[in-house]
Amino acid sequence: MPKTKLQNIAFTILMVIVMVYAMVCYNMAIAMGGMNNKIFLLAFQELPIMGVIAFLLEFLVVERLVKKIAFKVINPKEVQPIFITLTISSLIVCFMCPLMSFFATVLFNYTGMENLVATWLQISVRNFPMALCWQIFYAGPFVRFLFNKLLKK
Repeated sequence: MPKTKLQNIAFTILMVIVMVYAMVCYNMAIAMGGMNNKIFLLAFQELPIMGVIAFLLEFLVVERLVKKIAFKVINPKEVQPIFITLTISSLIVCFMCPLMSFFATVLFNYTGMENLVATWLQISVRNFPMALCWQIFYAGPFVRFLFNKLLKK
């Protein structure tokens, strides 16, 4: 796991790319009525916009907040490292999913102020299970594995 500020930036960038790309693909598949090969390429168009937003939110706001909450709930000296990882990962999804869903609503699904909150809530609720499962079971382990391999070089 990251030990320096530079490592933390690199780790956050890797995680943002993996999470945002998957979530953009997921939302595009829903919008297009199902998955198809074009989505994998189309998602790269949204990745720079949503990736920058996700990085700034995560790095500047969410990470600090999540760590404060997590270490009030669990004592790192008393629990196994996996529980620390799962707590932090879950809390990050709890904050990032509604925030990113809001930006996606405004940027890609905006139909006017009268439906903004309803659309945002619908997208947030739809995205949350996917984001949580993707983070816990796939993106998190993959990025930690990749990060540890890159650190050893």
